[in-house]
Amino acid sequence: MTKPLSAAVQSLKPSGIRKFFDIVSEMKDAISLGVGEPDFDTPWHIRDEGIFALEKGKTFYTSNSGLKELREEICNYLKRKQNITYDPQSEVIVTVGGSEAIDIGLRALINPGDEVIIPQPSYVSYEPCAILAGAKPVIINLKAENEFRLTAEELKNAITDKTKVLILPFPNNPTGAIMERKDLEEIAEIIIKNDIYVMSDEIYAELTYKGEHVSIASLDGMKERTILINGFSKAYAMTGWRLGYACAPKEIIKQMTKIHQFAIMCAPTTSQYAAVEALKNGDEDIKMMRQAYNQRRRFLLNAFKEMNLECFEPYGAFYVFPCIKEFGMASEEFATRFLEEEKVAAVPGNAFGASGEGYLRISYAYSLDNLKIAMERMKKFIEKLRNKD
Repeated sequence: MTKPLSAAVQSLKPSGIRKFFDIVSEMKDAISLGVGEPDFDTPWHIRDEGIFALEKGKTFYTSNSGLKELREEICNYLKRKQNITYDPQSEVIVTVGGSEAIDIGLRALINPGDEVIIPQPSYVSYEPCAILAGAKPVIINLKAENEFRLTAEELKNAITDKTKVLILPFPNNPTGAIMERKDLEEIAEIIIKNDIYVMSDEIYAELTYKGEHVSIASLDGMKERTILINGFSKAYAMTGWRLGYACAPKEIIKQMTKIHQFAIMCAPTTSQYAAVEALKNGDEDIKMMRQAYNQRRRFLLNAFKEMNLECFEPYGAFYVFPCIKEFGMASEEFATRFLEEEKVAAVPGNAFGASGEGYLRISYAYSLDNLKIAMERMKKFIEKLRNKD
Protein backbone atom coordinates (compact mmCIF):
# COMPACT_ATOMS: atom_id res chain seq x y z
CA MET A 1 0.00 0.00 0.00
CA THR A 2 2.02 2.95 -1.27
CA LYS A 3 -0.64 5.68 -1.08
CA PRO A 4 -2.90 5.01 1.91
CA LEU A 5 -4.13 8.59 2.43
CA SER A 6 -6.96 10.48 0.78
CA ALA A 7 -5.70 13.04 -1.72
CA ALA A 8 -8.60 15.35 -0.87
CA VAL A 9 -7.78 15.27 2.85
CA GLN A 10 -4.07 15.73 2.24
CA SER A 11 -4.81 18.82 0.14
CA LEU A 12 -6.52 20.59 3.06
CA LYS A 13 -4.49 23.12 5.01
CA PRO A 14 -4.60 23.04 8.82
CA SER A 15 -6.60 25.80 10.49
CA GLY A 16 -4.69 29.07 10.74
CA ILE A 17 -6.49 29.85 14.00
CA ARG A 18 -5.20 26.99 16.10
CA LYS A 19 -1.54 27.60 15.25
CA PHE A 20 -1.41 30.80 17.32
CA PHE A 21 -3.65 29.40 20.03
CA ASP A 22 -1.26 26.48 20.55
CA ILE A 23 1.76 28.79 20.79
CA VAL A 24 0.20 31.23 23.24
CA SER A 25 -0.99 28.42 25.52
CA GLU A 26 2.67 27.74 26.39
CA MET A 27 3.83 31.37 26.57
CA LYS A 28 4.04 32.99 30.01
CA ASP A 29 2.14 36.30 30.50
CA ALA A 30 0.71 36.13 26.99
CA ILE A 31 -2.76 37.41 26.12
CA SER A 32 -4.78 35.53 23.53
CA LEU A 33 -7.27 37.45 21.42
CA GLY A 34 -7.33 34.71 18.84
CA VAL A 35 -10.08 32.24 19.67
CA GLY A 36 -13.76 33.06 19.26
CA GLU A 37 -14.88 31.69 22.59
CA PRO A 38 -16.96 33.68 25.09
CA ASP A 39 -15.16 34.42 28.36
CA PHE A 40 -18.48 34.12 30.21
CA ASP A 41 -19.38 30.94 32.05
CA THR A 42 -22.47 29.18 30.79
CA PRO A 43 -25.30 30.81 32.79
CA TRP A 44 -25.98 28.91 36.00
CA HIS A 45 -29.61 28.01 35.29
CA ILE A 46 -28.49 26.32 32.06
CA ARG A 47 -25.67 24.43 33.77
CA ASP A 48 -28.06 23.45 36.55
CA GLU A 49 -30.42 21.87 34.05
CA GLY A 50 -27.56 19.82 32.64
CA ILE A 51 -26.57 18.72 36.14
CA PHE A 52 -30.17 17.81 36.93
CA ALA A 53 -30.36 15.68 33.76
CA LEU A 54 -27.26 13.77 34.89
CA GLU A 55 -28.62 13.31 38.41
CA LYS A 56 -31.84 11.90 37.00
CA GLY A 57 -29.92 9.44 34.83
CA LYS A 58 -30.94 11.07 31.55
CA THR A 59 -27.82 9.76 29.86
CA PHE A 60 -29.26 7.60 27.09
CA TYR A 61 -29.38 8.19 23.36
CA THR A 62 -31.99 10.61 22.11
CA SER A 63 -33.63 10.20 18.71
CA ASN A 64 -31.30 10.86 15.81
CA SER A 65 -32.97 14.24 15.20
CA GLY A 66 -32.66 15.29 18.83
CA LEU A 67 -34.99 15.60 21.80
CA LYS A 68 -38.53 16.36 20.71
CA GLU A 69 -38.81 19.07 23.36
CA LEU A 70 -35.62 20.74 22.14
CA ARG A 71 -36.75 20.70 18.50
CA GLU A 72 -40.03 22.26 19.59
CA GLU A 73 -38.21 25.00 21.51
CA ILE A 74 -35.95 25.68 18.52
CA CYS A 75 -39.07 26.20 16.39
CA ASN A 76 -40.63 28.42 19.06
CA TYR A 77 -37.44 30.49 19.19
CA LEU A 78 -37.26 30.98 15.41
CA LYS A 79 -40.94 31.89 15.25
CA ARG A 80 -40.49 34.39 18.07
CA LYS A 81 -37.24 35.91 16.78
CA GLN A 82 -37.48 35.64 12.99
CA ASN A 83 -41.15 34.87 12.31
CA ILE A 84 -40.17 31.66 10.50
CA THR A 85 -42.33 28.59 11.01
CA TYR A 86 -40.70 25.14 10.99
CA ASP A 87 -42.15 21.71 11.72
CA PRO A 88 -40.22 20.28 14.70
CA GLN A 89 -40.90 16.73 13.52
CA SER A 90 -39.53 16.97 10.01
CA GLU A 91 -37.67 20.26 9.44
CA VAL A 92 -35.19 20.38 12.35
CA ILE A 93 -32.11 18.38 13.29
CA VAL A 94 -29.96 18.84 16.41
CA THR A 95 -26.25 18.50 15.65
CA VAL A 96 -22.87 18.41 17.34
CA GLY A 97 -22.27 22.13 17.07
CA GLY A 98 -22.99 24.28 14.06
CA SER A 99 -19.90 22.81 12.41
CA GLU A 100 -21.50 19.39 12.00
CA ALA A 101 -24.57 21.03 10.48
CA ILE A 102 -22.37 22.72 7.87
CA ASP A 103 -20.69 19.42 7.02
CA ILE A 104 -23.78 17.24 6.71
CA GLY A 105 -25.77 19.99 5.02
CA LEU A 106 -23.25 20.26 2.21
CA ARG A 107 -22.94 16.48 1.90
CA ALA A 108 -26.71 16.18 1.64
CA LEU A 109 -26.89 18.68 -1.24
CA ILE A 110 -23.74 18.19 -3.27
CA ASN A 111 -23.09 15.97 -6.27
CA PRO A 112 -19.50 15.70 -7.56
CA GLY A 113 -18.63 18.76 -9.63
CA ASP A 114 -21.30 21.05 -8.17
CA GLU A 115 -20.06 24.51 -7.29
CA VAL A 116 -20.39 26.08 -3.86
CA ILE A 117 -20.03 29.86 -3.65
CA ILE A 118 -18.13 30.96 -0.54
CA PRO A 119 -17.73 34.67 0.28
CA GLN A 120 -14.43 35.31 2.04
CA PRO A 121 -13.03 36.28 4.50
CA SER A 122 -15.14 33.73 6.36
CA TYR A 123 -15.11 30.81 8.78
CA VAL A 124 -12.33 28.35 8.08
CA SER A 125 -14.55 25.23 7.78
CA TYR A 126 -16.65 26.17 4.76
CA GLU A 127 -14.10 25.53 2.03
CA PRO A 128 -12.76 22.22 3.44
CA CYS A 129 -16.30 20.91 4.00
CA ALA A 130 -17.23 21.81 0.42
CA ILE A 131 -14.16 20.00 -0.91
CA LEU A 132 -14.82 16.91 1.21
CA ALA A 133 -18.40 16.86 -0.10
CA GLY A 134 -17.04 16.72 -3.66
CA ALA A 135 -17.83 20.30 -4.60
CA LYS A 136 -15.74 22.92 -6.33
CA PRO A 137 -15.44 26.00 -4.09
CA VAL A 138 -15.97 29.31 -5.90
CA ILE A 139 -14.58 32.15 -3.84
CA ILE A 140 -15.99 35.69 -3.77
CA ASN A 141 -13.45 38.08 -2.30
CA LEU A 142 -15.42 40.54 -0.18
CA LYS A 143 -14.24 44.15 -0.07
CA ALA A 144 -13.63 46.52 2.81
CA GLU A 145 -15.20 49.38 0.85
CA ASN A 146 -18.48 47.39 0.93
CA GLU A 147 -18.05 46.75 4.67
CA PHE A 148 -17.31 43.13 3.71
CA ARG A 149 -20.95 42.60 2.72
CA LEU A 150 -21.86 40.36 -0.19
CA THR A 151 -23.32 42.44 -3.00
CA ALA A 152 -25.87 41.28 -5.53
CA GLU A 153 -23.49 42.08 -8.36
CA GLU A 154 -20.70 39.96 -6.86
CA LEU A 155 -23.07 37.02 -6.45
CA LYS A 156 -24.48 37.38 -9.96
CA ASN A 157 -20.98 37.34 -11.46
CA ALA A 158 -20.00 34.17 -9.55
CA ILE A 159 -22.98 32.03 -10.56
CA THR A 160 -22.57 29.44 -13.35
CA ASP A 161 -24.73 26.60 -14.61
CA LYS A 162 -22.92 24.38 -12.05
CA THR A 163 -23.70 26.52 -9.01
CA LYS A 164 -25.64 24.59 -6.36
CA VAL A 165 -25.15 26.38 -3.04
CA LEU A 166 -24.31 29.82 -1.70
CA ILE A 167 -22.90 29.90 1.82
CA LEU A 168 -24.08 33.05 3.55
CA PRO A 169 -21.81 33.67 6.57
CA PHE A 170 -23.43 36.60 8.37
CA PRO A 171 -22.96 38.04 10.94
CA ASN A 172 -19.47 37.30 9.80
CA ASN A 173 -16.47 35.65 11.37
CA PRO A 174 -13.80 37.16 11.08
CA THR A 175 -14.88 40.63 9.93
CA GLY A 176 -17.93 41.28 12.12
CA ALA A 177 -19.83 42.36 8.98
CA ILE A 178 -23.61 42.04 8.83
CA MET A 179 -26.23 41.87 6.07
CA GLU A 180 -29.33 44.01 6.55
CA ARG A 181 -32.77 43.31 5.09
CA LYS A 182 -32.23 45.40 1.96
CA ASP A 183 -28.96 43.57 1.26
CA LEU A 184 -30.64 40.18 1.67
CA GLU A 185 -33.60 41.11 -0.53
CA GLU A 186 -31.25 41.92 -3.41
CA ILE A 187 -29.39 38.65 -2.88
CA ALA A 188 -32.62 36.62 -2.60
CA GLU A 189 -33.86 37.86 -5.96
CA ILE A 190 -30.78 36.46 -7.68
CA ILE A 191 -30.91 33.19 -5.73
CA ILE A 192 -34.52 32.53 -6.72
CA LYS A 193 -33.93 33.52 -10.34
CA ASN A 194 -31.00 31.10 -10.62
CA ASP A 195 -32.67 28.31 -8.60
CA ILE A 196 -29.83 27.74 -6.13
CA TYR A 197 -29.76 26.91 -2.42
CA VAL A 198 -28.44 28.88 0.51
CA MET A 199 -26.64 27.69 3.62
CA SER A 200 -27.20 30.56 6.05
CA ASP A 201 -24.82 30.32 9.01
CA GLU A 202 -26.48 32.41 11.72
CA ILE A 203 -24.46 31.29 14.74
CA TYR A 204 -23.86 34.96 15.66
CA ALA A 205 -27.46 36.06 15.04
CA GLU A 206 -27.96 37.18 18.65
CA LEU A 207 -24.75 39.23 18.64
CA THR A 208 -25.74 42.14 16.45
CA TYR A 209 -25.36 45.79 17.42
CA LYS A 210 -27.31 47.55 14.67
CA GLY A 211 -30.99 46.69 14.76
CA GLU A 212 -32.28 43.12 14.75
CA HIS A 213 -30.76 40.26 12.82
CA VAL A 214 -32.74 39.25 9.72
CA SER A 215 -32.60 35.69 8.40
CA ILE A 216 -32.73 35.24 4.65
CA ALA A 217 -35.06 32.28 5.31
CA SER A 218 -37.70 34.77 6.48
CA LEU A 219 -37.93 36.42 3.04
CA ASP A 220 -40.58 35.39 0.52
CA GLY A 221 -39.56 32.36 -1.51
CA MET A 222 -36.44 31.63 0.53
CA LYS A 223 -37.42 29.22 3.30
CA GLU A 224 -37.82 26.36 0.80
CA ARG A 225 -34.27 26.85 -0.52
CA THR A 226 -32.40 27.64 2.72
CA ILE A 227 -30.58 25.55 5.30
CA LEU A 228 -30.59 27.76 8.39
CA ILE A 229 -27.76 26.90 10.79
CA ASN A 230 -27.47 28.09 14.36
CA GLY A 231 -26.36 26.83 17.75
CA PHE A 232 -25.71 27.55 21.39
CA SER A 233 -21.96 28.17 21.56
CA LYS A 234 -21.81 31.92 21.00
CA ALA A 235 -25.12 33.35 22.24
CA TYR A 236 -25.32 31.23 25.40
CA ALA A 237 -21.58 30.75 26.10
CA MET A 238 -21.94 27.00 25.58
CA THR A 239 -18.93 26.20 23.38
CA GLY A 240 -17.91 23.02 25.19
CA TRP A 241 -21.43 21.64 25.21
CA ARG A 242 -21.09 21.07 21.45
CA LEU A 243 -24.64 21.71 20.31
CA GLY A 244 -26.09 23.22 17.16
CA TYR A 245 -29.00 22.74 14.82
CA ALA A 246 -30.18 23.06 11.27
CA CYS A 247 -33.62 23.88 9.90
CA ALA A 248 -34.52 23.20 6.28
CA PRO A 249 -37.16 21.65 4.03
CA LYS A 250 -38.02 18.13 5.15
CA GLU A 251 -36.49 16.52 2.03
CA ILE A 252 -33.11 18.02 2.95
CA ILE A 253 -33.38 17.33 6.68
CA LYS A 254 -34.24 13.70 5.92
CA GLN A 255 -30.94 13.24 4.09
CA MET A 256 -28.95 15.21 6.67
CA THR A 257 -30.42 13.00 9.38
CA LYS A 258 -29.32 9.90 7.48
CA ILE A 259 -25.70 11.10 7.44
CA HIS A 260 -25.91 12.17 11.08
CA GLN A 261 -27.39 8.78 12.00
CA PHE A 262 -24.49 6.84 10.55
CA ALA A 263 -21.70 9.21 11.63
CA ILE A 264 -22.84 10.59 15.00
CA MET A 265 -26.04 8.83 16.19
CA CYS A 266 -27.23 11.81 18.24
CA ALA A 267 -25.96 15.02 19.81
CA PRO A 268 -24.90 14.91 23.50
CA THR A 269 -27.98 14.17 25.61
CA THR A 270 -27.00 16.28 28.63
CA SER A 271 -26.33 19.25 26.37
CA GLN A 272 -29.75 18.91 24.78
CA TYR A 273 -31.55 19.13 28.12
CA ALA A 274 -29.49 22.19 29.02
CA ALA A 275 -30.31 23.77 25.65
CA VAL A 276 -34.05 23.48 26.29
CA GLU A 277 -33.54 25.64 29.37
CA ALA A 278 -31.39 28.08 27.41
CA LEU A 279 -34.08 28.65 24.80
CA LYS A 280 -36.87 28.93 27.36
CA ASN A 281 -35.20 31.27 29.82
CA GLY A 282 -31.97 32.59 28.32
CA ASP A 283 -33.02 35.89 26.73
CA GLU A 284 -31.78 37.99 29.64
CA ASP A 285 -28.43 36.19 29.61
CA ILE A 286 -28.01 37.03 25.94
CA LYS A 287 -28.93 40.66 26.57
CA MET A 288 -26.34 40.98 29.34
CA MET A 289 -23.55 39.37 27.30
CA ARG A 290 -24.41 41.36 24.17
CA GLN A 291 -24.18 44.62 26.14
CA ALA A 292 -20.76 43.60 27.44
CA TYR A 293 -19.54 42.68 23.96
CA ASN A 294 -20.80 45.96 22.57
CA GLN A 295 -18.89 47.86 25.25
CA ARG A 296 -15.73 45.99 24.30
CA ARG A 297 -16.38 46.57 20.60
CA ARG A 298 -16.62 50.31 21.12
CA PHE A 299 -13.49 50.28 23.27
CA LEU A 300 -11.45 48.57 20.55
CA LEU A 301 -12.70 50.84 17.79
CA ASN A 302 -11.76 53.88 19.88
CA ALA A 303 -8.34 52.37 20.63
CA PHE A 304 -7.68 51.84 16.92
CA LYS A 305 -8.77 55.42 16.23
CA GLU A 306 -6.25 56.69 18.76
CA MET A 307 -3.57 54.55 17.09
CA ASN A 308 -4.58 55.88 13.64
CA LEU A 309 -5.15 52.28 12.63
CA GLU A 310 -7.75 51.80 9.91
CA CYS A 311 -10.70 49.59 10.86
CA PHE A 312 -14.26 49.64 9.49
CA GLU A 313 -16.99 49.45 12.11
CA PRO A 314 -18.29 45.88 12.54
CA TYR A 315 -21.86 45.45 13.73
CA GLY A 316 -21.96 41.71 14.44
CA ALA A 317 -20.28 38.76 16.17
CA PHE A 318 -17.37 39.58 18.52
CA TYR A 319 -14.52 40.37 16.15
CA VAL A 320 -12.79 43.42 14.74
CA PHE A 321 -10.74 43.27 11.55
CA PRO A 322 -8.20 46.11 11.50
CA CYS A 323 -6.18 46.81 8.37
CA ILE A 324 -2.39 46.44 8.73
CA LYS A 325 -1.41 47.01 5.09
CA GLU A 326 0.46 50.22 5.94
CA PHE A 327 3.23 48.19 7.59
CA GLY A 328 4.20 46.41 4.39
CA MET A 329 4.29 42.91 5.80
CA ALA A 330 2.15 39.82 5.39
CA SER A 331 -0.53 39.37 8.01
CA GLU A 332 1.08 36.16 9.25
CA GLU A 333 4.41 37.93 9.75
CA PHE A 334 2.66 40.76 11.59
CA ALA A 335 0.77 38.35 13.85
CA THR A 336 3.88 36.28 14.53
CA ARG A 337 5.98 39.29 15.47
CA PHE A 338 3.16 40.75 17.56
CA LEU A 339 3.02 37.50 19.51
CA GLU A 340 6.79 37.10 19.88
CA GLU A 341 7.57 40.73 20.75
CA GLU A 342 4.49 41.79 22.72
CA LYS A 343 2.99 38.45 23.78
CA VAL A 344 -0.41 39.10 22.25
CA ALA A 345 -2.01 36.52 19.98
CA ALA A 346 -4.29 37.55 17.13
CA VAL A 347 -5.13 35.67 13.95
CA PRO A 348 -3.73 36.73 10.56
CA GLY A 349 -6.49 37.67 8.18
CA ASN A 350 -5.37 35.29 5.45
CA ALA A 351 -6.37 32.36 7.69
CA PHE A 352 -9.91 33.16 6.50
CA GLY A 353 -9.12 33.38 2.80
CA ALA A 354 -6.80 35.27 0.48
CA SER A 355 -8.92 38.42 0.67
CA GLY A 356 -8.14 38.58 4.39
CA GLU A 357 -4.49 39.31 3.64
CA GLY A 358 -3.48 42.65 5.09
CA TYR A 359 -5.86 42.36 8.03
CA LEU A 360 -5.82 40.96 11.55
CA ARG A 361 -8.69 39.29 13.39
CA ILE A 362 -8.99 40.33 17.00
CA SER A 363 -11.66 38.74 19.16
CA TYR A 364 -13.29 40.78 21.92
CA ALA A 365 -14.77 37.72 23.61
CA TYR A 366 -12.32 38.51 26.38
CA SER A 367 -12.39 40.67 29.49
CA LEU A 368 -12.10 44.43 29.17
CA ASP A 369 -9.05 44.31 31.46
CA ASN A 370 -7.24 41.96 29.07
CA LEU A 371 -8.28 44.05 26.08
CA LYS A 372 -6.87 47.19 27.69
CA ILE A 373 -3.51 45.52 28.32
CA ALA A 374 -3.48 44.08 24.80
CA MET A 375 -4.19 47.47 23.23
CA GLU A 376 -1.38 49.09 25.19
CA ARG A 377 0.95 46.43 23.84
CA MET A 378 -0.43 46.88 20.32
CA LYS A 379 0.07 50.63 20.52
CA LYS A 380 3.69 50.06 21.56
CA PHE A 381 4.22 47.53 18.75
CA ILE A 382 2.72 49.80 16.08
CA GLU A 383 4.72 52.83 17.24
CA LYS A 384 7.87 50.74 17.01
CA LEU A 385 7.02 49.72 13.42
CA ARG A 386 6.20 53.30 12.39
CA ASN A 387 9.30 54.78 14.01
CA LYS A 388 11.46 52.25 12.22
CA ASP A 389 10.14 53.58 8.92
